[in-house]
Amino acid sequence: MAVLIVIPARYASTRYPGKPLVALRGAGGEAKTLIRRSWDAAMQVDGVDRVVIATDDDRIREAAEAFGAEVVMTPEACANGTERCAAAIDALGETFEIVVNLQGDAPLTPAWFISDLVAGLRARPDVDAATPVLRTEGRALRGFLEDRRAGRVGGTTAVFGARMNALYFSKEVIPYTGKTYADDAETPVFHHVGVYAYRPDALRTYGTWPVGPLETLEGLEQLRFLEQGQPVLCVEVDAKGRQFWELNNPEDVARIEVMLKDMGSA
Repeated sequence: MAVLIVIPARYASTRYPGKPLVALRGAGGEAKTLIRRSWDAAMQVDGVDRVVIATDDDRIREAAEAFGAEVVMTPEACANGTERCAAAIDALGETFEIVVNLQGDAPLTPAWFISDLVAGLRARPDVDAATPVLRTEGRALRGFLEDRRAGRVGGTTAVFGARMNALYFSKEVIPYTGKTYADDAETPVFHHVGVYAYRPDALRTYGTWPVGPLETLEGLEQLRFLEQGQPVLCVEVDAKGRQFWELNNPEDVARIEVMLKDMGSA
């Protein structure tokens, strides 16, 4: 029943080159790279048998090995984190029950998000891929809308059906709501958390499918499953008062550093 966490990281990001090595200062003023903070987040998860960083870049490999991470070198041709996870398990040559893709731009991911995600996939043997969703409050929704108005690519939103199977993921804010919400009021918009859990066979099959038009337009790797008619389970998670944000743009550095300080993270 082994669970593997893979943290895919590439230097040549289209939107933010060198992002994994960007320094983020915590509550005590200490600067740690994004990839280090993502690794630290993964190491807090219970019930995980192994954590590896998957990259194609020697600068990331050297930085990761310097703080004691296990690194798997994967092909530069990997188009996204899901393909890099598939390459990582092939390189490791071991059998795992579930493979978790903790994307290297989400250092604020609470450990229980991943634990709940793994439990959710185990409870639904009819699906082979799952991802967490977080109901936004008014403050977070305004952040999404402000990013879109400013032309920035902010977080991703998700909509799903009665059985929690995904209907669509988008970088636009969906579903539309014209209401105004107080900072702490619940909204009908769900933030897609950049973590995935897969059964290994589905992960390997993913790379054989062509990239579809929706994945191309949105730049969202999980849409490949939906375009192939494969269900993706959305597992609702509870932030328990924690703030959550991914590092998508240079402007997000200051936002995440404020959150790290508010949480008291070193």
